[in-house]
Amino acid sequence: MKQITEESAIYPHKSISGFIQEVRLRKITGSHKLTSKTLALVTDLIAKEPWQTAEELLALIRTQGSFLAAALPHDIVIANTIRRIMKIVREEYDSSRVVHFDDAQSILSLHKLVTQGADPERGNYSKPMPGLKTALVDHLSEIGTELETTAENISAQAAEHIHSAELIMTIGYSRAVEKFLKKAAESRPIEVVVVECAPDCLGQQLAANLGRAKIQTTLISDAAIFAIMSRINKIIIGTHSVLANGGLQALCGTYSLALSAKHFSVPVIVLAPTYKLTPVHLCNYEQGDFNILNNTEAVLPFKCPAARFTKAYNPLFDYVPPELVTLFITNNGANAPSYVYRLISELYHPEDNQL
Repeated sequence: MKQITEESAIYPHKSISGFIQEVRLRKITGSHKLTSKTLALVTDLIAKEPWQTAEELLALIRTQGSFLAAALPHDIVIANTIRRIMKIVREEYDSSRVVHFDDAQSILSLHKLVTQGADPERGNYSKPMPGLKTALVDHLSEIGTELETTAENISAQAAEHIHSAELIMTIGYSRAVEKFLKKAAESRPIEVVVVECAPDCLGQQLAANLGRAKIQTTLISDAAIFAIMSRINKIIIGTHSVLANGGLQALCGTYSLALSAKHFSVPVIVLAPTYKLTPVHLCNYEQGDFNILNNTEAVLPFKCPAARFTKAYNPLFDYVPPELVTLFITNNGANAPSYVYRLISELYHPEDNQL
């Protein structure tokens, strides 16, 4: 039994290895699919792997999650899902312990919230708890259902933030932004300006999709952002992740867009499902730590004579500081950037920030 434990601590589970391979081969793409698949994998581990206590389960999830985080460091939603599940394990254990100790104490009161830090048993997950596995599987099933309705919950808020005849600007391609704008256009006329986001030109796909939905759409180059910004009423964008301070790890070009918006006092609204909120801070601006460098063939062809003497970089992400963001719209409602810390504290446990 000891040998099995040591091997499981050294090597990732077979399903985890297969998932890493599929992501690296781009067979699984998109934040929503990555989150759903990670949730399904960990739920399967909880249901099938042998464990007796919450402490053993947390160690199992942390070990396998560290493999995922190390192998796929730029897919932050995977690590976020691991942290969220670990918080759920802690909550279910504490809830079961309180119920078994005294049913009357299961109702949180102000006195309990103040004094629960003095509970000597709180934070001790080494005791077996009957029914914990069933409760966890049921809770994770509810989280899966919540994930399925995330896009609908965000787009349902479109009518509150987009008004009739407004000129909206966005950048690149985001499924959440596309659904949000289409939902708003169902009840009122709007006009959308899409920045193409060269050199990958992802905005062309969004402009084409909005055009097919009978939404008046204009596609512009990145260089025209500042020139047209004075006519824009709102900016609505997606993001790769939301950092702990409320800053964004967003598509390259978003920073210049946000700076232009600040100059003309145009509100910047970010659509961010809760699984994109991460307790990670920006450690430095080094490209290797924060960014991914894409192929530069579209800008500087490899066979071009200038390629022999030129170094070209095509970063995938921009860091956008929180002071350039006006509002976050999550599947649970709208919040200011200063409230992100509170949302993160509700989603993750402080001990799980570092996997």
